[in-house]
Amino acid sequence: MRICLVYDCFYPYTVGGAERWYRGLAQELAAGGHSVTYVTRRQWPEQDDPSFDGVEVVGVSAGGPLYTADGRRRIDEALTFGAGVLRHMLRNRDSYDAVHMCAFPYFSLPAVRMALAGRRIPIGVDWFEVWSRAYWREYLGGLRGALGHAVQKLCVRLTSQAYVFSALHSQRLREEGVRGDPVALPGLYDGERREVADVSGRDPIVVFAGRHIREKRVRLIPPVIQLVRERIPQARALVLGDGPERDALLKDVAELGLESVVDAPGFVEATAVQDAFERAACMLLPSVREGYGLVVVEAAACGTPTVVARGEDNAAAELVEDGVNGRVAPAADPVDLAAAVVEVIERGTALRESTASWFARHADDLSLARSARMLSQRYSEAA
Repeated sequence: MRICLVYDCFYPYTVGGAERWYRGLAQELAAGGHSVTYVTRRQWPEQDDPSFDGVEVVGVSAGGPLYTADGRRRIDEALTFGAGVLRHMLRNRDSYDAVHMCAFPYFSLPAVRMALAGRRIPIGVDWFEVWSRAYWREYLGGLRGALGHAVQKLCVRLTSQAYVFSALHSQRLREEGVRGDPVALPGLYDGERREVADVSGRDPIVVFAGRHIREKRVRLIPPVIQLVRERIPQARALVLGDGPERDALLKDVAELGLESVVDAPGFVEATAVQDAFERAACMLLPSVREGYGLVVVEAAACGTPTVVARGEDNAAAELVEDGVNGRVAPAADPVDLAAAVVEVIERGTALRESTASWFARHADDLSLARSARMLSQRYSEAA
């Protein structure tokens, strides 16, 4: 079967859970005997051939910064990519037997449906997130937020088969009027299945790993650690990642006099993130918006429990069993988060052992490989 994958980012040139998902899915489909083309933006040096493992990679628009200075996705990049997808699909209208793509950035989905109008082929759409009308207003303001929500709703209506990774966004799709039932994919964890090292005797280190954007509330970490140290004076934080909130974070650390307590080295390689999880007593994810929360599973793979905040846009809370592999704080505010972090640290080895057991029970169910095999089988049956 000739399958086209469509996503504007491509691992390892951009790094994230979705990038790793589409690369892993492409590999699984190719290994299953399918002919796979990955349509994306050009993010690699001109002289390089990014194709891999029998997967042809095609750039249909120029690469460039995806985010504005304040951390929002650039609309011009989404429009340019959508136009590139439309041109590619029109030129290759009869070249594919199925298309699998990400709903976001939204303009590529109308492009695919327009170019392939009249061709009765499967078009699968991954919906990592479905934003509420209220969140669109908060994110873009009144008029632009209303337009953003209208475009999202159009894409929901254009989705013939939806795939999701959380119950939250499955329900949101139904509320937005999606056709048919969304198919829940098991997970996105692509790390090694290995025995967790000894989890006893860890220092009270709290780790954050992720992009420094407003939604992830990375600036809550300094005041949270300040409160935690009132109960656990040895506690300190390691904040990994980069983004538009980084300068403000460093300023907050300095103003609170926490330079010797909060270490924020910026972007680090995956091995350094894993090393941090293996040394930490707790992982803190104060986000108010998560489409999945892969970092919760990655921390659990190292026996490290996670503190998340309950919220109407936070699907990461679905991955935390309260008291089993972490704590769900009532809200994303310093007092609630600090209380949860203190509890996790004070429960010590027992909670870390429970977290390691939770991962051992769920690792296969939450794996990217299982999700990819499930999709490969569906497309093979369609063929």
